Amino acid sequence: MLKKRSIVFIMLLAFFTILIGFIYKSFGIEKPTAIVVLKDLDTQYWQIVKAGAEKGFRDFGIDGKVMAPSYESEEDGQEYLLKKVLKENPDALIISPNDSTIIPILKEFVQKNIPVLLIDTDDPWENKTSYIGTNNIDLGRLGGMLLASQLQPGNKVALIAGDINHPISGDRIKGAKHSLEAAGIKIATEKLDLPNEIEPIKEVMETVLQDQPDIKGVFAETDIKALAAYEVIEEHGLNIPVIGADGINEMIELIEEGALPGTVAQNPYDMGYLGVESAMKVIKGETVERNIDSGVDIIIKGNANQRLSFQRELLR
Repeated sequence: MLKKRSIVFIMLLAFFTILIGFIYKSFGIEKPTAIVVLKDLDTQYWQIVKAGAEKGFRDFGIDGKVMAPSYESEEDGQEYLLKKVLKENPDALIISPNDSTIIPILKEFVQKNIPVLLIDTDDPWENKTSYIGTNNIDLGRLGGMLLASQLQPGNKVALIAGDINHPISGDRIKGAKHSLEAAGIKIATEKLDLPNEIEPIKEVMETVLQDQPDIKGVFAETDIKALAAYEVIEEHGLNIPVIGADGINEMIELIEEGALPGTVAQNPYDMGYLGVESAMKVIKGETVERNIDSGVDIIIKGNANQRLSFQRELLR
């Protein structure tokens, strides 16, 4: 008798589950869709952004996915990827634009009433719904202050950066110079328009040490550039503080070891999460702020282990 009741209960449960699913679809109650397009998914930084976005999908009940170009050919860039995404007609697009050349395709999303939210990299495009990311001038200022705290007025430093006309690189260097000059630190040399790659930066750092043997510090606008500069300095047996920006694991490990004084870090996890949260608000018809600051953290030996543990867990 008990067995028969169990069978009847299971059958009723299955029936009501199917019925609820049918009603759910019949009334068009489906999860909203959002697609996140990043610059790549190969580096730690973007993997952490992805983790934040995916947590947002789960928390806010969004049917979402994170994508990035492969760059294996010309047809694998962001523009071509966005053309494919446009055909999917998502409820919202969240994108970190490589540059302004993709604005024309983003306009097509707006024409289809698909809100476009920018994360990590801002653009003056007037039809964006919101920018969620770092205030890079503030990040640069904090980095400059952190480096100045290791030096004395009158000391000379080198600045290493990418495209100075790019809003991220340009703003970080602008902020760093403001803090360094305010502290009485002299900018001995600026090495600009450099790729975010180890070997080219190491070559440049060799030149800096030859031409400016009396420099006392280095500010690099990314941690990758900072790590390359540090490698050269270590090879020469010198003790020169290097401050970078982004908060990647390799940099934090050196801070925890005491080899480097610190770094200024964006919050890529929060960036991804806030991007999805903001997209959900827009989908629901709510208004979001035009600029949403995801904040900057100063990472030093005292808090390096906590940040490192968090990021390692995300990247497992």
